[in-house]
Amino acid sequence: MKGIGFVAAACLAIAACPSVAEPAAPAITTDSAGLKASNELRSIATDYVKLTLALGEKESGYVDAYYGPAAWAEAAKADTRDMRELGNALVDLMQRLGALPKSDDSLVEERKHFMSSQLEAAVTRHAMIQGEIFPFVREAKRLFGVTPELRPLEEFDPVLEEIENIAPGDGPLSERVAAFEKNYIIPKDRLQMVFDAAIAECKARTTQYFDLPNGENFRLEFVTGKSWSGYNYYQGNYQSLIHVNTDLPIFIGRAVDLGCHEGYPGHHVYNMLLEQNLTKGRDWQEFSIYPLYSPQSLIAEGSANYGIELAFSGQERLDYERDVLYPLAGLDPDTAAAYWALQIAKQALSGARMTIAQQYLDGEITREEAVTLNQKYQLVSRERAEQMADFNDQYRSYVINYGLGMEMVRDWIEAQGDAPVWRWKAMERLLSEPMLPGDLQNDLAE
Repeated sequence: MKGIGFVAAACLAIAACPSVAEPAAPAITTDSAGLKASNELRSIATDYVKLTLALGEKESGYVDAYYGPAAWAEAAKADTRDMRELGNALVDLMQRLGALPKSDDSLVEERKHFMSSQLEAAVTRHAMIQGEIFPFVREAKRLFGVTPELRPLEEFDPVLEEIENIAPGDGPLSERVAAFEKNYIIPKDRLQMVFDAAIAECKARTTQYFDLPNGENFRLEFVTGKSWSGYNYYQGNYQSLIHVNTDLPIFIGRAVDLGCHEGYPGHHVYNMLLEQNLTKGRDWQEFSIYPLYSPQSLIAEGSANYGIELAFSGQERLDYERDVLYPLAGLDPDTAAAYWALQIAKQALSGARMTIAQQYLDGEITREEAVTLNQKYQLVSRERAEQMADFNDQYRSYVINYGLGMEMVRDWIEAQGDAPVWRWKAMERLLSEPMLPGDLQNDLAE
């Protein structure tokens, strides 16, 4: 979804698919108690989707993607329930879900747990829509299912000292870094060809390990006036619309970042696999909708960011950018290693972004102080630091899903094996099952 730090992010916007008909109930052969529980779970899933759509009518952007029956989206627009009634409906749905008997099918239990966690986040967002404000850490836990560990900013000072050696000179380090990076801006008239090439390479590396649905595709557009740098609007039927924000200069490293994060094996692939394996494959309608402020976002953003590392090892990425993207952008390939060294060093500063967001949103520092701190600890221009503050104003604790999400996904996937084939298999499982942040933590703790 949106993102302005080391890696952009992406999600999806509400996009009802008018060609999708009301789902037919699958044939079920089981005992009467099991049949009753199965039918109730199906009913709960349907009500969950409809209730999420209704909440989406109360807050623009709450529903990040929807590709279920168009009639449900139309009904949500005509829903007359007020916020109190919608809150009661959330509680009622949670109680119905909690009353279901335990299933012998572990995947069904994962499904129930997934919906329960999504509903808990919905209750929190319901309160926030009505004006309730939570402390940053508590908000993050209640919306996204994890408690971020925030590091004091002074812990990042040694990283800044190391970068001083990469960009020596006079004046603030952020200004020196900005001056250095100006040599790596993709000219606007070359953006299309550079991004087309990068995305094609991201896809080629992904299809070595994944069988993607036939006919999958996306459309790339360049836009302005956004607080994020990239966004994936998933349309359903394996189609996406990807927007890249050109308000600020786009550096050469962003092409691979966004190509992987928004496309392959990032958001585009994540949503396709959920649609193919769960929405269509199992008729689990709850996966036809994606509420932005939910634990699902940590999986989505974390996997999209880690997907960059998975598709391109450090040296492979440097070689590819130097040999292919630099010439396309009209940049000097002989300087690629110096730019890459700076980007690697800056990665160690990613955690500072969460700390600054927490201090700003909890009222410990002013917006101006947050901008100044982001310039210092993210080594960005004032304009980009202003954009980060805009992002915090709009999306609040969502920022944890990028850095923390990537760390959690990386730890979980790399615990599955060292060989690329095992890591790609683990990635495919992560993108194809009702996984939650707690599942990643629990697996590693066992």
